[in-house]
Amino acid sequence: MRSIALAAALAATTASAQMPPPDKAPAKVAATLNDRLAGDIAPTHDPVIIREGDTYHVYSTGLGDGADRIIAHRVSRDLVHWEKAPTPLAALPDWATRAIPGAGNAWAPDISRVGDRYRLYYSISTFGSNRSAIGLLTSPTLDPAKPGYGWRDEGPVVMSNRSDDYNAIDPNFIADRDGRHWLALGSFWSGLKLFALDPATGKLLNADARPVSIARRPAPAGAPAPVEAPFIVDHGGWYWLIASYDYCCKGNASTYYTVVGRSRAVTGPYLGRDGSTMMAGGGTVLLRADLPEKERFRGPGHAGHFRDADGADYLVYHAYDRENKGTPTLRLVRLRWDADGWPTAR
Repeated sequence: MRSIALAAALAATTASAQMPPPDKAPAKVAATLNDRLAGDIAPTHDPVIIREGDTYHVYSTGLGDGADRIIAHRVSRDLVHWEKAPTPLAALPDWATRAIPGAGNAWAPDISRVGDRYRLYYSISTFGSNRSAIGLLTSPTLDPAKPGYGWRDEGPVVMSNRSDDYNAIDPNFIADRDGRHWLALGSFWSGLKLFALDPATGKLLNADARPVSIARRPAPAGAPAPVEAPFIVDHGGWYWLIASYDYCCKGNASTYYTVVGRSRAVTGPYLGRDGSTMMAGGGTVLLRADLPEKERFRGPGHAGHFRDADGADYLVYHAYDRENKGTPTLRLVRLRWDADGWPTAR
C-alpha cells in the first residue's frame, strides 16, 4: 500500500509540473502565409505564379464578369497583399471559338520565362468534354508600364478530340536538364501526358508523335478517372510530378487533394515515397483539406510551383472556403524539403 501511495504522489507531482501556471496564456501559433493573405484573393481557380522584378504575378482561370473573365491576373509586392491587374487576354481568339464551340473563358494558365519572352499557355474547353485546346500567348514583359509590353497570340499548340484518350487542358511547361522542352497536360480520360516542344517556337516538336503517359488512375470501364493538373519541378537531381486527385469544382463538397511523385527522368516513372507508381494512382499526399477540427478550406488542388530569387520554394493553389459559400480562394504555402529529400507544404 505504501508503494502505491508513493507512486500516486509521484504521478500527481509530475502532472502538476507539466501543467502551465494558471495565469500563463498558451503560446500563440505563428501565422502562416495562408493566414496572412489579403486583398483580392477570391474567386481564384487554377492559379500559377511567377516573379518579374519586385512584383509577383498570379494568373488563373477567368471567372465571373469584367475584364478578367477570360484570364484573371493579380499582383503583389510581398506575397501577402494582392490586387487585380490587367488581363493578358480580354477575349478568346477567333481560332479558339471556332475550334471549341461553347467555350466562354480560358482555364488553368501556365507562365514561364523562355529566352527573351514570357510564355503563357492556357486551356480552352467546356466542362466534361475532351474537345479541348491549349493556346500560347507571349510577351517580353509582364508589366504594362514597361516598353514593349503586349501579349501576342501565337495560336494553338495542341488539341484533343472525342477520339483521343486524353484531354488537352491544364498545361505546364518544363525545360529539362538536357535542354529539351516539354508540355505536361491532362485531365481525366487516360491521365496525364507529356509532349515534346520545339524550343524555338513553344509549339509541338512533332505534331504526329504520341505523347508520353506520366500518370493515370485506373478505373472500371466507363467510370471517371479523376487525375489532372500536372506540374513538374526540377529539384535535387529529381523531377517531381505534382498532380490533383479526385474532384474539384463542387464548392464545399470538393474532394480534391494533391499528390507528388519523383523520377530521375522527366518522362517518368514517377513514384511516391512508398514506391507506389503514379501510373496506377499512387504517389505521396502533399496537400489535403483542413483537419476536421477546422474544416474551413476544402479541396486544395491545382498546385503550381514557384522558386523565388532567394531559393525559397512555394506552392500556389486554390481551395474552397466554407466561410465564404465555398468560393475558390487563392492559397500560398512554403514548400520545404525534409531530411529524405521529400517536399512538405506548410
